[in-house]
Amino acid sequence: MRDLDSADITEEVISAMAGTEDPRVAQILDSLVRHAHDFVREVGLTEEEWAKGVDFLTRTGQLCSPQRQEFILLSDVLGVTMLVDAINHRREGKATENSVQGPFFREDRPSRDTGDDISGGIPGAPLFFDGQVLDEDGEPVAGAAVDVWHSDGSGHYDVDVPGLTQPAMRGLFRTDAQGRFAFRSVRPASYPIPGDGTVGELMKATGRPLMRPAHIHLVIEAAGYQRVTTMLFPSDDLYLDQDPVFGVKQSLIADFATHAAGTGPHQQSTDEAYTAMQHTFVLDPLSRR
Repeated sequence: MRDLDSADITEEVISAMAGTEDPRVAQILDSLVRHAHDFVREVGLTEEEWAKGVDFLTRTGQLCSPQRQEFILLSDVLGVTMLVDAINHRREGKATENSVQGPFFREDRPSRDTGDDISGGIPGAPLFFDGQVLDEDGEPVAGAAVDVWHSDGSGHYDVDVPGLTQPAMRGLFRTDAQGRFAFRSVRPASYPIPGDGTVGELMKATGRPLMRPAHIHLVIEAAGYQRVTTMLFPSDDLYLDQDPVFGVKQSLIADFATHAAGTGPHQQSTDEAYTAMQHTFVLDPLSRR
């Protein structure tokens, strides 16, 4: 291990890890070292650039907290999150496609009954959502757990609303015998990803926009079926083709239909203009994994 140069150091590093007992860990580390070293050689990385890279990663870690995960956001904007998802969740047939979970999921979300208002009193244009969960044969999936969360009409999640102490615009539902669930809330809006940290620096340096299209997050789980982590995007959103985290898929673009006050399917439930949407989710069996 002496007198190593740029040509032979890679094999020496890999050889030094030969005692790794877990074969999968050994495979990952082998590939990581080879790709990292090849990257350094390919771009001819300078000492100044290396130091800047270390500083960037250090500051990224320092920004992380229970409320903020800058490394996940970095993974998102580099397309790594969606790449991992694409490799691990190849849906077939009519099955609902996956998308990124994002940083705003909360374990302490309240359980809700179908039809509940989950807005938490947050002001905004009313939204009425009717969903159904089916299997690949079109049969309803009863008792499925459906997690829902989304932003308000200003693009803020409950964790970003000053003075709000209770969860809002989120809830855990169970589908009925027909696989149905429903809720009332406020229509979400597009919003920028955090631009005040290292990811913001990267986005600015590469001339990329911060705005995410509006969306509703859902996670659906049921015994015997593959878990689905997904989103629904309004078909009229201006940012569908420049999502900084690459989460938009054509099958996940939905009609967020706007109705004038006193018209449409929920005219008895509000005296305002509102959005009504319906969507069917199809689950893949575990046997197909």
